[in-house]
Amino acid sequence: MNVEQVFKQYPDESKVKLKSPIYCADCGACFNAYDKHGTQFTCQTCGEVYYHNPLPAVSVLVVDGDNYLLGKRSVTSFQGSKWSLPCGYIECNEDFLTAARREVKEETGLEAEILSIISVMTNYFIDKQTLVVVLLAKVVGNRQLSNTDGEMTELKWFSSQEIYPEMAFEADTHIIKRYFTDHNIGAPVDVRYSRPVK
Repeated sequence: MNVEQVFKQYPDESKVKLKSPIYCADCGACFNAYDKHGTQFTCQTCGEVYYHNPLPAVSVLVVDGDNYLLGKRSVTSFQGSKWSLPCGYIECNEDFLTAARREVKEETGLEAEILSIISVMTNYFIDKQTLVVVLLAKVVGNRQLSNTDGEMTELKWFSSQEIYPEMAFEADTHIIKRYFTDHNIGAPVDVRYSRPVK
């Protein structure tokens, strides 16, 4: 199966609608200029530059034999009422392995053992761009599914032979198909940083 690592929710990434900051975080003056590419804004008073960089995130393919875990996103979430892999943004002072375990715990109630990195992807959305580290994981310990953060309204194990439900992200469908087609075990992870989540 061909590898894909760039996904667009709309046809042309140059049409991303970046929001300008209203005030400079450094001096408090109004922002009123941006570069010709529209990817950074510069304070005309102090020269501070505000960059629109991709947001770092993780997505986790939790597997159990030929089954994988999906959650149905709440109606208030982005792409609400559609299904996705456990995923989310990496928080400040958090490494990506701990972020992956935290997201799985918050969204499914399960403790995940991160096995490998199976891809890195860029997603273009209408108002943002993300850089997503995709990880393979298995469940350790308690197997009771529960959503603690309210982001998922339903959790379910799907067979790799089943037809996909309505998916929130094209990238997730590709990740699942590729794993169960190629059984790519991915790149090893530094387990020292894959800390348990409290």
